[in-house]
Amino acid sequence: MNTQEALEAHMRRVILQEFVSLDGLAAGPHESVDFIPASTQGDQTFGREQLELMDTVDTLLLGRVTYGMFAGFWPKVTEGPEKEFADKFNGVPKVVFSKTIDRAPWGEWKEGRIARGSAEDEVTKLRQQSGKNMLLSGSISVAQALMAKGLIDEYRLVLCPIVLGSGHPLFHDGAAGSTPMKLRSAKRLDRGAVSLIYDPLEVRA
Repeated sequence: MNTQEALEAHMRRVILQEFVSLDGLAAGPHESVDFIPASTQGDQTFGREQLELMDTVDTLLLGRVTYGMFAGFWPKVTEGPEKEFADKFNGVPKVVFSKTIDRAPWGEWKEGRIARGSAEDEVTKLRQQSGKNMLLSGSISVAQALMAKGLIDEYRLVLCPIVLGSGHPLFHDGAAGSTPMKLRSAKRLDRGAVSLIYDPLEVRA
């Protein structure tokens, strides 16, 4: 192993989690993501998988729109079957990519840090710091920017049992270039969705 390979082996990994329809869309008409809770809410297998995922990360990466949706929901989950996940999710430090907001409050929890520079530059710096993995959830524009630069180390795709017909594709022309993947696992979830985990065979040039 050469010096560069040794450095990369010790870098923090960037995990991308996206929910996609059968026709490859990460959001439906008018950017609607209503298909996500419709496909996963109350799914115990998915819930256990998400708890295990949160134990492997110590930083959450978010775009401005996804931040707004999450910050308006997860801090309010204080009881019920989702509370254990909510506590883990709320407690993880957050980096919010935005040039238009000055603060990123998160209910009673510690607010997120605003990153105004490029996602590529910020994530490159974060990868070199010590810590656990980083999770990028939703945030399609940020995801596409990082995919284009080969900065996603693990793709976790939840394939939802629905055809949206139109909306926002996860992989648009040139978003990730040609990226061969290796399937690590495929798991059928309780409500008919499928959890797919892929490793890119060539993460960086």
